[in-house]
Amino acid sequence: MAQSYKTIVVEKRGAADWLTFNRPDVLNALSLEMVDELSHYFGNLYNDRSVRVVVIRGAGRAFCAGLDIKDRNESDPGADPYGGGFGFQGYLADVYVKMRRCPQPIIALVHGAACGGGLAFALASDIRIAGESAKMNAAFIKIGLSSCDMGVSYFLPRLVGGSVASELMLTGRFIHAPRALATGLVSEVVRDDQLEAAAQPYVDDLLAASPMGLRMTKEGMNLAIDAPSLEAAMAIENRNQLMTAASPNFKEGMNAFLEKRRPAYLSD
Repeated sequence: MAQSYKTIVVEKRGAADWLTFNRPDVLNALSLEMVDELSHYFGNLYNDRSVRVVVIRGAGRAFCAGLDIKDRNESDPGADPYGGGFGFQGYLADVYVKMRRCPQPIIALVHGAACGGGLAFALASDIRIAGESAKMNAAFIKIGLSSCDMGVSYFLPRLVGGSVASELMLTGRFIHAPRALATGLVSEVVRDDQLEAAAQPYVDDLLAASPMGLRMTKEGMNLAIDAPSLEAAMAIENRNQLMTAASPNFKEGMNAFLEKRRPAYLSD
């Protein structure tokens, strides 16, 4: 039975979860309750083999406008139950760590504003598709903070390079859909009302892979990005191939390829 949430909606479509940020009246800004629910959802994904792909999107006019500053200002700092030396800062940051740790590929459908922590949700995803209205920025620096927050300093340079990342993080300027496509930040740009339709072929292609092959490709890519050497990356690749080749799904994949049919993979 699906978990019931108040600030997010999780719709299960076969092996794909479609997660919608559902605070449209405040452009899906992040409240403490929303962070609680996202932490719970992404934390449970690691061992959930029934979910193979996740699509995230925002209800209403925006993807996610970042932290709900009013909500945080009205909270009692002394009542913050999250310790570890970083309080709410570390608690929210851990949501993005959980996103990267979960083995399911995540597709972000970005329309309207994706600011601050909302930008970080897009960056922490594996594939990004932008609506024509999409505009993203490292909003932290606009309110007296550092733009090095919520993993942005890790993700953004790796996606668009140091020069563009420096510009966006140091100025807080918006990057709109056309430039996001030109810099490789997103895979494609479509009309806002076509985002769901644009995502479905990606979901279909991801689900056409073997369960283990899909999970281990995401894990291997994450490790290779920070690998100290070619040999280190290849060691992970060799491990992945030996493990996937030992699965009966490898034989099924080969047979399906030769017979020009869709493979019927088992759960592994």
